[in-house]
Amino acid sequence: MTTTQQSTRREIFSWCLFDWGNSAYPTVITTFVFAAYFTQAVAPNETEGTFLWGQTMAIAGIVAAIAGTMLGAVADRTGGRKRWLATFTVICITTTALLWFVRPDVGDIWMALILVGVSTAAFEFTMVFYNALLPEITGPNRYGRVSGWGWGLGYLGGLLCLVVALVVLIQAETPPFGLDKDAAEHVRATALLVALWFAVFSVPLFLWVRDPPSRDISATRSVSEALRVLADTLRRAGAHRQVLIFLAARMLYADGLTTLFAFGGIYAAGTFGLSFAEIIQFGIALNVTAGLGAFGFSWIDDRVGAKPTIVVSLIGLLITGAAVLSVTSVTGFWVSAMALGIFVGPVQSASRSMMAHLAPADMRAEMFGLFALSGRATSFLGPALVGWVTLATDSQRIGMTTILAFWLVGLCLLWFVRGAGAGSSASSPSGSSV
Repeated sequence: MTTTQQSTRREIFSWCLFDWGNSAYPTVITTFVFAAYFTQAVAPNETEGTFLWGQTMAIAGIVAAIAGTMLGAVADRTGGRKRWLATFTVICITTTALLWFVRPDVGDIWMALILVGVSTAAFEFTMVFYNALLPEITGPNRYGRVSGWGWGLGYLGGLLCLVVALVVLIQAETPPFGLDKDAAEHVRATALLVALWFAVFSVPLFLWVRDPPSRDISATRSVSEALRVLADTLRRAGAHRQVLIFLAARMLYADGLTTLFAFGGIYAAGTFGLSFAEIIQFGIALNVTAGLGAFGFSWIDDRVGAKPTIVVSLIGLLITGAAVLSVTSVTGFWVSAMALGIFVGPVQSASRSMMAHLAPADMRAEMFGLFALSGRATSFLGPALVGWVTLATDSQRIGMTTILAFWLVGLCLLWFVRGAGAGSSASSPSGSSV
C-alpha cells in the first residue's frame, strides 16, 4: 500500500469520525433528551414549552439558511474551510456544555432557548464546511460510498452516546460524580457528555484531513464574488427545470424530517408520558431501525434508482407517520415509530444520490450548493407550524400532523421529476476501492 493510499484511508476515517461525534448533538440535545427536559421540567407546561422550542428551532433555521449559504460561498472564495469548521465547532461545543446550567426552573427558560438557538445554528454551520471537505478526501466515483459511511457512523455515534447517557447518567440508581437527581443534574449532565463526545471525536479531522489552501482575498471581495456566483448559479439553474423541481420537492420533505427530529422526543414525552429513560431507549431503538434502513435501501438505490427509493421511502413515512399520530397505546406508538425509522435514512441518502445524477457535469459543484440551500431554506417553517398549531389547538398530536403535509406535498412534486437518476442509477466511474 502506498503512502498516498494510507493517507487517504486515514483522512476518510477521520472525516467519517466527525459525523460520529457531531451526531450526538441532534440525537441527545435537539431530539430526545434536552428537548423533552425543557418542555417537561423547565417550561411552565408542555404546550407552551413545545411552542417556545418550535420558535427557537425556527429562528435557528432562518439564521442557518441565510448566513450558512453565504458563509459557505465566502469559504469557497477564500479557502481554509477547516478554519471555519473549527470556529463553529467550538461555538457549538461551548454553548452545548453551558446547557448544564439550565435548572428545572421557569426562570431559566430564556437561557435555555438562547443557548439551544446558538448551538443549533452553529451545528448547521459546521455541516456546511464539513460536507464541503468531502471532495478533498476522495474522488467523484466514491462520493456516495464515503458519504454513506459517514451517515452510518453518525447513526452509530448517536446511538452509542444515547446508550452511555442512559446507563451512566439517567438510569443509574446513584448517579456518578455526586449528581443531584432532585436538581435534575443527572439529566443536565447529558449536555456535558455531548460536548465532550463532539470535542473528542472531531480532533482527528482537524489533524489529518487535508484542506484547500487559503487564498489572499479580502472579506469584502470574497462576499462580492460569492453573491455574484450565487446569482449566476440561480440563473443557470433556471435552464434545468428537473433540477429545480427536485430541489423544491426536497426542500419540503426535508423540512418534514427536520421537524420530526426537533419534536420526536417532545411528542413521545408529552403525548405518551415516556420518562427520560424511556425516551433515550426510544431514541436508541429508532437509531437502530434508521441505520438498518439506510444500509438496506442503498441496495435498492443501486438497482432501481434514486427516485423510486425516495418515493417508496416517503410513502412509507406517510403511512407509518399517520400510524404514530393515530395510535393511543404506548405499544402501538413504539411499533409504528420503529417502522417509521426504517424510511428516514433512505430519504436522506437517496436524495444526495439523485442530485448527483441530475446535476450537469459542468455545474455539479454549483448544484450541490443549491442542494445544501434546499435543505435549510425553509427549515424554520416546520418547527414554527408545529409550535403554532400545538398552541392553537392545545394538542401535540394535532400539531405534529403538519409534518405529514410536508412529506405529501414533497412527494407530489417529486412525481414530476424526470431525468438521470429518476428511474435507474447510472453507473459510477470505475476507481480503486478504499
